[in-house]
Formats: sequence, structure tokens, C-alpha cells
Amino acid sequence: MIASQSNIAIVILAAGASKRMGKPKQLLKWGEGTLISHAVKTASKVNPKDLIVVFGAHFELIKNEIETSKVTILNNQSWEKGLGTSIAFAIDFLQNSKSNIDGVLITLCDQPLITTDFLKSLVSKFQPNKKQIIATSYGNGKHGVPALFDKIYFEDLLILSDDQGAKNILIKYKAQVVSVLPPEKNIDLDTTEDYTNLYQSNFKK
Repeated sequence: MIASQSNIAIVILAAGASKRMGKPKQLLKWGEGTLISHAVKTASKVNPKDLIVVFGAHFELIKNEIETSKVTILNNQSWEKGLGTSIAFAIDFLQNSKSNIDGVLITLCDQPLITTDFLKSLVSKFQPNKKQIIATSYGNGKHGVPALFDKIYFEDLLILSDDQGAKNILIKYKAQVVSVLPPEKNIDLDTTEDYTNLYQSNFKK
């Protein structure tokens, strides 16, 4: 049974150079595929109206890793300025494509514990045109991505230009944020040790 399409776009941010990892984390093995193919598969099962992946560093090396027929691949050549530029780049693309969506769900390729069900739970809490931001709870009053932004915030997202991502928008509009606790702790993979530990705990021989 095919899930009904939601009128949102999902943007997967995967433009970083993985300097602390020492190699492109997007291509690290995860199960039968890689971190980026896993992120795409997870997001595609939400059945968004648009699915966008933003690459930057290692673009030529990574771009052929995913099935392109269902995914729009963007090359953010300003990726070195930070995560915010990738978000702005994707929002600019969506606005220029005249895609009439209600909101955008922003995710990262290096959070492999995020499941399709969790992304669907964010979408299920979203009510279009209510100025909502549905964000992931990190505990202690902190929240972040994955986060779903109503289209009213697109102008704010468009001017992001540093490595803070959408953090400042979440702070600025905190009264509008609906926080959702993930089923297990959300982990970003930044170092080889992070990756090795998480991989071994999920794919024990």
C-alpha cells in the first residue's frame, strides 16, 4: 500500500567535507548501502512531494551514489560557508521551481538512527498555514533537526549563511515550535570513533 503523498518537501543536507572523519561520511557503509543512500531511502518512504539532496564537497564523487529519478540533486558551491548556505540553496531552488508546498522538512545525512516512522510523526503533527515548526527534541529544552518548517519561514531560511543551520530560527520563533522526542537518542556522526561505535552497535556480526 502506497502512503498518501504529503504536500511537503524533504531536504537532506549532505554538503560537508567531513574533515573530522577524514573521508566523505556520505559514502560510509550503513547496512547494505551508505549513509547517504540510507538517508534517501528513509526520507523517500515518507512520500514527500519533493525530495532534495544538497551536496557540495566531494560532489563528483558522491552524486552517483543515489537513484536520481526520484531525487533532485543540488550542488551547493558555497558549502564551505556552512550548513545554512545549503538550507538557503534548497529553499531558493524550491521557490524558483514554483513548487506549491506547505512546508519543508530538513534532515541530515549523518543521523542514521532517524527512522521513516519518526519523520512521519513530525509530518503528522504539522498543520499547514498555522506558522508551526515541528522540531526534534534533544532534551534540556533544546531542539533541532530533523525539523519541519511551515512555508511562512521560507524568507528566514533563505537568508541563512553560516554554520548555525536553522538554529537561530528555532530560537527566534521558539513560541511556535512543537518539540517531538525521538524513540532513541539522536546521534550525529562526526568522527571515525562515532561511526565505528554506532555501526558496530547496529550491525553486530
